[in-house]
Amino acid sequence: MKFMKLGSRPDAFYTSAGVKSISSEVRTDIIIQVNETRYLLHKFPLLSKCLKLQKDCSEESESSQLQMIELADFPGGCDAFELCIKFCYRITITLSAYNIVAARCAARYLQMTEDVEKGNLVNKLEVFFNSCILNGWKDCIVTLHTTKPFQLWSDEMGITSRCIESLVSKVLSNPLKVSVSHKRTNKKGEIEEVHTTKRWWGEDLSELRIDLYWRTMAALKSGRKVPPTLIGDALKIYTSKWLPKISKNLNNGSSLNSESDPSRSNSRMLLESIITLLPIESNAVSCSFLLKLLKAVNILQASSSSKLELARKVALQLDEAKVSDLMIPSASNDSDTIYDLDIVLNILEQFMLQSQSQQTSSKKPLQSCDDGVCELEGCKSSSAAAVNGAMVKVAKLVDGFLQEIARDVNVPLSKFIAFTEAVPELARLNHDDLYKAIDIYLKSHPELNKRERKDLCRTLDCKKLSLEACMHAAQNEQLPLRVVVQVLFSEQARAAMAGGHVTGLPNNIKALLAAKGTEPSPAGSLSTATSTPQQHAQWVKSPNPSVSRSKMNVDAGDESADASLKAKQHCSIPSVPKKTMLSKLWSTNRVENEK
Repeated sequence: MKFMKLGSRPDAFYTSAGVKSISSEVRTDIIIQVNETRYLLHKFPLLSKCLKLQKDCSEESESSQLQMIELADFPGGCDAFELCIKFCYRITITLSAYNIVAARCAARYLQMTEDVEKGNLVNKLEVFFNSCILNGWKDCIVTLHTTKPFQLWSDEMGITSRCIESLVSKVLSNPLKVSVSHKRTNKKGEIEEVHTTKRWWGEDLSELRIDLYWRTMAALKSGRKVPPTLIGDALKIYTSKWLPKISKNLNNGSSLNSESDPSRSNSRMLLESIITLLPIESNAVSCSFLLKLLKAVNILQASSSSKLELARKVALQLDEAKVSDLMIPSASNDSDTIYDLDIVLNILEQFMLQSQSQQTSSKKPLQSCDDGVCELEGCKSSSAAAVNGAMVKVAKLVDGFLQEIARDVNVPLSKFIAFTEAVPELARLNHDDLYKAIDIYLKSHPELNKRERKDLCRTLDCKKLSLEACMHAAQNEQLPLRVVVQVLFSEQARAAMAGGHVTGLPNNIKALLAAKGTEPSPAGSLSTATSTPQQHAQWVKSPNPSVSRSKMNVDAGDESADASLKAKQHCSIPSVPKKTMLSKLWSTNRVENEK
């Protein structure tokens, strides 16, 4: 930190009866009042350097009494005024980045320019500011801090703009590496030399208030020399410093409608400013950070334009998100659902449109291989393959998100189905997570009728369920009978394909179909796309190990058409050389029926 000393005389100011004066053999002849403080001083040293005092004294009528002048709204108050009058008396003063703004504003107010006297205070302050303050990184930061009480003055004199230009030029000269080191005092009180990293400027700039920070970052972005990732890192540092307690306040039950709260308005303005500074390049900031900003937008009820802009950016890198990132609280307390489903669905739809656009431009549609792994037909570009990989990740992300919102009793069925159908069929390699979400929703919404349950399970593909999921589904009394039958068929087909033998339908399935007036077709080949199931250990097993015959009888009347259609689609089932989970399940049913 640079400093400058002016004057050589010792400080002779003293206070008596609430009035400040200076020890001198010469009689005082002027009283100057600044705010609530009075100063008993001498005209000669003041008028020789302060043009304003000359004008004020000339306007006053001559009298034998002390002349009194009141300086209203003096910039910097008494401290800044004392710096100026001490300079007039040639008393030693020390100037640094901490008080140069106040001194410069006070000197301008008193018109201490070269027109009055050569080597006056304004000129000396300008020389020190240009040669020392602007050349120091920390000096510029501190100087900008001190401009808050003098915003208009600082802007008119160019102090703020010159400091920002100096900071920007230093960053642009080498944004990845610091050319100098600085010293600081550690916790033990020892002075140590610090060699900063590539984030040096981001951490220092985070100390600025938002208006100065915005101007500095906007200038850095316009320079186009700082990598977008470093801009993103700096924004993340600033956000974590100034908006750290938003989520905590929401959890504590703070009102979301306190429009009159000054801190809330300041936070909203700060948040909207940060959003406008986000780099246009994708992946400049993490998807998790963008979604945190989106949560803050809802909590602070920021502008809709900020919300839509964040949603657009999130959609570009949605495959990087985690389920917890998508749990965005509703925008107001009046919302029925806990989380904002509309904005998440908007993000998902934008992601799908962008993915389809990329696939269309490359003319390489999404295809499915025999081993269940999605690939691009004739794909020779890594970018096209990345689209499919991102689609699979998003499908898994959506299923995890559905499991979370399924517990909310206020989530409408139409919205839940919209999420399940927003993901392309081929993007879901495994339907275990989707089935678990459906199961949770059925338990949380027991009032659903049979038609609604069928609509809910419309997207579920039983052929893509793992062994554990099939076992759970076969015993799930909440599922429609059609889905249970599909599960039984799919599991038997899967086991039969492994054995390679052909056999008829199990007796209990034949009995079920006979009760509905459907006869199985003659034996034939079964063409079923199968995929290697992933193990799923989270299913809660039912205490009843077999399929309830009474449940089938109750649902038989309403489900006959679907069961008949499914039975006709499966003409024959290959036999299994060894016992499987469902053969045990069916044998248990036979024992119960014989009893």
